[in-house]
Amino acid sequence: MPPLDAARFRLPSGPRADLALAGIVLALTGIAEGQRLGSDSDATASVIVSWLVAAAVCGALPLRRRHPVAVGWCTVLGTGVYHLLSTVDGPLVVIPVAALYALSARGRIRASVAMAAVMVLGVGAGVLAGTGDVNGTAVFMLTGWLVAVVALGAMRHGRIAYAEEEARLRATRERLRIARELHDVIGHNMSMIHVQASSALHRMRKDPALAEEALTAIKQGSKEGLRELRATLGVLRQVDEETPTAPAPGLSGIDDLVASAARTGLDVTVERGGTPRALPAAVDLAAYRIVQESLTNAVRHSGARHVVVSVHHGARDLTLGVRDDGRGAAHAAGSGITGMTERARALGGTLSAGPGDTGGFAVLARLPFADHHEPTGGAADDQDPAGG
Repeated sequence: MPPLDAARFRLPSGPRADLALAGIVLALTGIAEGQRLGSDSDATASVIVSWLVAAAVCGALPLRRRHPVAVGWCTVLGTGVYHLLSTVDGPLVVIPVAALYALSARGRIRASVAMAAVMVLGVGAGVLAGTGDVNGTAVFMLTGWLVAVVALGAMRHGRIAYAEEEARLRATRERLRIARELHDVIGHNMSMIHVQASSALHRMRKDPALAEEALTAIKQGSKEGLRELRATLGVLRQVDEETPTAPAPGLSGIDDLVASAARTGLDVTVERGGTPRALPAAVDLAAYRIVQESLTNAVRHSGARHVVVSVHHGARDLTLGVRDDGRGAAHAAGSGITGMTERARALGGTLSAGPGDTGGFAVLARLPFADHHEPTGGAADDQDPAGG
């Protein structure tokens, strides 16, 4: 016996579901109306008119996606006319109930409430007129059903709106993360290239050898910048493209940052403390970017000549410090401070940036992490390439 394929028995959805519901209700209404057929020609004419009204109501339901409010009123009023003409309490009321739910689920709460009120008032008027098939209990039950239908539709609308808002927030956070990465990569390398280009133009005639050295530094800096830019933009790759194999930047590349800053004439000293250990990829990347941005600001804004970078590995956190001897207030012009602060806060850490105690400018960051790594003999060189 062949295995049962559940996919072949899925219920219809979308417009096909509307057509299926309209067809089933119309068939059941036709069966109910068929009980009224007889030799009386007046009864036969009444059945035909009732059946035509029911066909119009059912035929309007598949159009609700294009004209939801118009279809809602058409089904509500048409069902009322049908019950005035017919003596059979047929299943046609399912159609306006479905239309009301669809309206509420799309956020048209006022329109669905107004239609539900018209239905209740119509049935209530029938009770007051002394219709034998309708009583107070029927009005009470209909009111409860309609309130429940509208409430369920409103709840579905709320869930959909919440999911869409969450998706928008995730997209916004991702755009901010990418913008922050691009700012760090492009800002750092372009600042270094600008300083080296200015130096080369200044030395071109007086000392061609030094100008050539500056141009070589520009070439190397632009190459590194392009490599990091490609890695950063890799998050926007298509699904069928290969995943980047280059590791994400980390503290293992701090010597390259120091060498790049030194080519601009900045004297950088690195002080290391604690027991080096393998860091989580997100912490390693954040630490690298904070040092990178701090050195960029020192070159671009402060006019510093000497910078001290301190890296201390604690048992549960990593502490970074970048202090220079430049003009402390000038650092406020750098928008990268906000990005560094956001990076630290995203990891549950802190970052402070401001004038140093002995002058210049100081950046101090604390990046916590879970203590589940064993101490290693060196910096975190083997991070997950997909991290960050």
